[in-house]
Amino acid sequence: MKFKNVDNTYESKSVAVIGLGYVGLPLSLLLIRKGFKVTGIENNPAKVNSLNEGYSHIADIDNRELIEAIQSGKLCVTTDYKKIKNVGVIIICVPTPITLEGKPDLTSLEQACLSISAHLQKGQLVVLESSTYPSTTNTVVLPLLEKEDFKAGKEFFLSYSPERIDPGNAVQLEVIPKIVSGVTSECKNRIANLYSTIFSKVITLSSTEAAEITKLLENSYRFINITFINQFAMLCDKLNISAKEVIDAASTKPFGFQPFYPGPGIGGHCIPVDPMYLSWLSKQKGFSFDLLQLTKEINDNISSYIINKIIDFTTQMENKEILIYGITYKKDVGDIRESVPLKIMESLNNLKFEVSYHDPYISSVTINNQTLHSIPITVENIKKASIVVILTDHSCIPLETIVNHANLIYDTRNVTNKFDFKENIYYFGGKNYG
Repeated sequence: MKFKNVDNTYESKSVAVIGLGYVGLPLSLLLIRKGFKVTGIENNPAKVNSLNEGYSHIADIDNRELIEAIQSGKLCVTTDYKKIKNVGVIIICVPTPITLEGKPDLTSLEQACLSISAHLQKGQLVVLESSTYPSTTNTVVLPLLEKEDFKAGKEFFLSYSPERIDPGNAVQLEVIPKIVSGVTSECKNRIANLYSTIFSKVITLSSTEAAEITKLLENSYRFINITFINQFAMLCDKLNISAKEVIDAASTKPFGFQPFYPGPGIGGHCIPVDPMYLSWLSKQKGFSFDLLQLTKEINDNISSYIINKIIDFTTQMENKEILIYGITYKKDVGDIRESVPLKIMESLNNLKFEVSYHDPYISSVTINNQTLHSIPITVENIKKASIVVILTDHSCIPLETIVNHANLIYDTRNVTNKFDFKENIYYFGGKNYG
């Protein structure tokens, strides 16, 4: 690939995106909209076939846009890393999970870097977007890519830019400010110049370590505050005060307060995971980040609180049928990774409740070796259940139908609050104040 020496923009607008999940696929389509040709590298052959046939596994992605990208030749999806020889930029978007022991698992990242290294060309820019702990770019990625006569900042360029995608959020990807940095000044300039052609605003930081920890701070902030609000909601339960009313009232203060709202616990692959990188890192540095560990323990126990409330509500009922609305980890996404609602459903099933569910994004799910299918949210099915439990508040939830026909409702998201007071509705976080 050739680079213009004047302003470091690219003569060849071609990019390889490694990993076509919840980060890589939306980014690929954004790049195409900005005039780039994209080669998507994905290890899962089934996903490769599905994408090449025009089927997206992400609800936010319109299949029509995917089909157009494939048919026009602007997006090529493959398992073949040799294809990266023909691009100017390589963007890594692979999973970086935490093990059960709370340690970073960089297996996918290391494998991707080894595969890239075998085909890396002079002049190419490599960008890591996966969330990770500070120093990963310099101490993990860089040694896997560099060779004795092939150095970052000279023969190739290495940068870091944390992904900030929020699945289910209507905010356009290109308007979310982009944090960037590089392992050398030239690497930093290359990523800043490139991303300035793609995103509305680019913020360049002094080091890749600063960029890496920025993402961890963002999600740790949310993790701590949402967990605090969930404990506050538990107190409001005891006091019979509406947590939502109080939060809405506090939100009227024009400074110093940001509202967070209660729910059945924090799930997904980002907010509960990223803070554990900080917790692990602090231990490596001889420092105990007690607040994060305590927050994790509280979040892990919120589901037990919700389950115990459901047990209390149904103790005097002969009918033990429970209808759960929503099992994804957040609203308007088809993702059950680390889903707290799913864990609650599993626990209720273990307790011998007869559990059914409706989720417009998840047609079936296997729990305890039993496959359950999403049932229609009909008047008949609502009336059949002793209690309807709202765990995920998808935008399409038929609230009026549920409120008018349910025997009992446990609303953990306070979405039925707009209805006049009804004795059959209970809330996580106190009473109805509608």
